[in-house]
Amino acid sequence: MAQALPLASAAIDWQAPWLHGLRTQGRAACALLAQGLPVWQALHQLADDAALPWRFVPQDDLPAGMAYEQFIFETRCIPTRDNLHDFFNGLIWLRWPEVKQRCNALQAGAILAQGVGGQRGPLRDAITVLDENGALLLAPAALCEALRHRRWHAVFVGQRALWHQARLLPIGHALLEKLVQPRKPITAHVLCVPTDGADARLRADAGWEDIDAWLADSPWLQAEALARKPFAPLPVLGVPGWCHENENFSFYDDSLVFRAPRSVQAAQQGMATAQDPA
Repeated sequence: MAQALPLASAAIDWQAPWLHGLRTQGRAACALLAQGLPVWQALHQLADDAALPWRFVPQDDLPAGMAYEQFIFETRCIPTRDNLHDFFNGLIWLRWPEVKQRCNALQAGAILAQGVGGQRGPLRDAITVLDENGALLLAPAALCEALRHRRWHAVFVGQRALWHQARLLPIGHALLEKLVQPRKPITAHVLCVPTDGADARLRADAGWEDIDAWLADSPWLQAEALARKPFAPLPVLGVPGWCHENENFSFYDDSLVFRAPRSVQAAQQGMATAQDPA
């Protein structure tokens, strides 16, 4: 459930590693909220300061019966409620403007072609997953490959040194909302992009703006690729440096969080059944 503001904003730990790229604007927004501004107005002031080509508006500006994504696409206005969920959504719009506009255009195109309907369909489902709970992992290919196959010991222990060459950048605003109160099971849906021989815009010291522009125009955000849901699950508190407790490698022994692939689980269940006494 989306948490109310402004009390929840006071609990945000802006030193948390997952908020690194949002820290400056997040603190500025909280300062405006402390002056009594509603969330939409605080975010709108930051968008104005950055000369961004859209406006944050109150939720009541969204006409009854009109799809949220279509309204944003047609008016370049983002309806915003006074809660933590929409607060983080606004910060993501400020940090990932090209990606957010690309996703919004895809959503609007799908709505125009198919209508809203009772179900979103594969493409709109995937965009929603990225928008709410997604992240971008830029990492050496070996780390990406281990993550795709959920080889958790390799990901976090055997190849732990590779995380020094990796960057995990949150995109999902619901993910950030959950991380206000960090819990071990919190899991992101990650686009794993190998950096070996990658585009220069993905170099280790690349600015967020370069990465935003690259991702928005990349094959990863093409409709056909997204519809296949190319995400890997990543329990984010397992990331080195994101949680002090994971320095003890027993942290990763929790099979309810660091789950084996379904094929391995099915094989294990089959072996257990075969061993049951008649």
